[in-house]
Amino acid sequence: MKKSKFFLLLALTLVLSSFLAACGGGSDEKETGTTDKEAKQEIKALESAKIPSMDSVMAQDTVSFSTLNNVNEGLYRLDQNQEVVPGMADGDPEISEDGTVYTFKLRDAKWSNGDPVTAHDFVFAWKRAIDPANASPYGPYMMDGKIKGAAEISAAAAAKKEYNLDTLGVKAIDDKTLEVTLERPIPYFKSLMAFPTFYPQNQKFVEEQGENYAKTGENLVYNGPFTLEWGGSTEASWKYKKNENYWDADTVKLEEVQWNVIQEPSTAANLFDTGEADITPKLSSDIVPQYEGDERLVNWLEPTIFWLKMNQKENKALQNPDIRKAIAQAINKEDFVNGVLNNGSIVANYAVPQEFVHDESGKDFREINGNELLPYNVDAAKESWEKGLAAIGTDKVEVRYLTDDTESAKKTAEYIKEQLESNLPGISVVVESVPFSVRLDRENTQDYDLQMAGWGPDYLDPMTFSDLWLTGGGNNKMSYSNPKYDKLVKDAQTTLAQKPAERYQALAEAEKVLLEEDAAIAPIYQRSSNILVSEKVENFTYHLVGPEYSYKWTSVK
Repeated sequence: MKKSKFFLLLALTLVLSSFLAACGGGSDEKETGTTDKEAKQEIKALESAKIPSMDSVMAQDTVSFSTLNNVNEGLYRLDQNQEVVPGMADGDPEISEDGTVYTFKLRDAKWSNGDPVTAHDFVFAWKRAIDPANASPYGPYMMDGKIKGAAEISAAAAAKKEYNLDTLGVKAIDDKTLEVTLERPIPYFKSLMAFPTFYPQNQKFVEEQGENYAKTGENLVYNGPFTLEWGGSTEASWKYKKNENYWDADTVKLEEVQWNVIQEPSTAANLFDTGEADITPKLSSDIVPQYEGDERLVNWLEPTIFWLKMNQKENKALQNPDIRKAIAQAINKEDFVNGVLNNGSIVANYAVPQEFVHDESGKDFREINGNELLPYNVDAAKESWEKGLAAIGTDKVEVRYLTDDTESAKKTAEYIKEQLESNLPGISVVVESVPFSVRLDRENTQDYDLQMAGWGPDYLDPMTFSDLWLTGGGNNKMSYSNPKYDKLVKDAQTTLAQKPAERYQALAEAEKVLLEEDAAIAPIYQRSSNILVSEKVENFTYHLVGPEYSYKWTSVK
């Protein structure tokens, strides 16, 4: 990474019209003599946030996971058709008759430093992820109740008792054979194995790096399509470089992807239009209409829901279900998606998205409960508000609304603040805009009252949304707890695991408890994504589950 290029880009965003001609994308082709027949396999992409973490055990955000997906690889990955295909796994695993023991053979593969990728690398990484001493945000969430022994390790640590990481159900039979034992049969297990938390890590390298591991690109090794030039979490630019040691390097056409962080969507669009960028971040609502009908506009409805999280840890008002219900029903979602977003996103009055998963007959999970579990209703909101205020003995409530410092996030915050303060007399919303990494830290420590948070599925099953809100869950982070909800979800995980219809019904009932009874969260919208992709970019690949993008199959025409 060259810092000079990043500083040039910053200057360009400030005085765009003065520098675009001098820095136009066309000059590179003239200097290098590149022709249409010999397209230079390099692209320039923009991101809206920096990379918070490149440790697959500690990562917890979309930017980190998408980057990890391009420079590392687990047993499986998603391909261009959203299908689960082998990565480090050499074909399909052997599965025990009861569906709980998977034996994987690993292909011949190397890390970027030349070391072989072995089964021991998976065992080491998974133990790091479940080890309570590391406080992995995703390890317990992805493993508890799924990988045998994981829940017991987490429970022992919570009770301040000794635990043994060797009891985790993952074992290296030899360098090329990995055995995984599950708590119960999991129909979506292969999809789960494509998620970055289950990637391998080179034990020797990690231990040599110590506290410096994953702090910069030089403190990492890679087993995926690309390597990473990256100066650390404070850096606003980085590069993917083709990994010649990758087992499937012949498939990878791109030699380089240059990334720069641009938070303002209008600036990102301008850079794209002038050839300074080939791929933009997701566009804001005021930008999308400008490209309607443009073949370079790529859009899709994601199975990603955005909701207001209402932290019950310390704010007494938010500990009251009527106050939460009032907040949830005081926001005009239709006006928000059409007026503020205006990008194809749809209203969400549910906690599991539309067009995501279906039962054996092809029926959408959403059809069980319908789409109106917690709709906008000002009269109902005011009634709940007055009841809640009476219960807590006050007529005024102040809440801190935590949000990112991007232009689109600030617009959303303004709208939410206006809606709540207009429709709920006595509420005061204090907006706190912070950098993305700071928001993640404050969410982890529950230093907020309200925040708009999004969740995209980690695997193909409703459980990827349902188990978020279990008591003490790794992604709960708002102190929500209801034994009834816990039991329904736990039943779906265990006794109903092999009874599809009953399992879906239990998860649907849990959704009703979460929203209609507790108003634990306030769903706002299901996101439609819109980005600009240059006509010279071929096989741009996005995903609906897990990490968002793969550049393994992308090339320049």
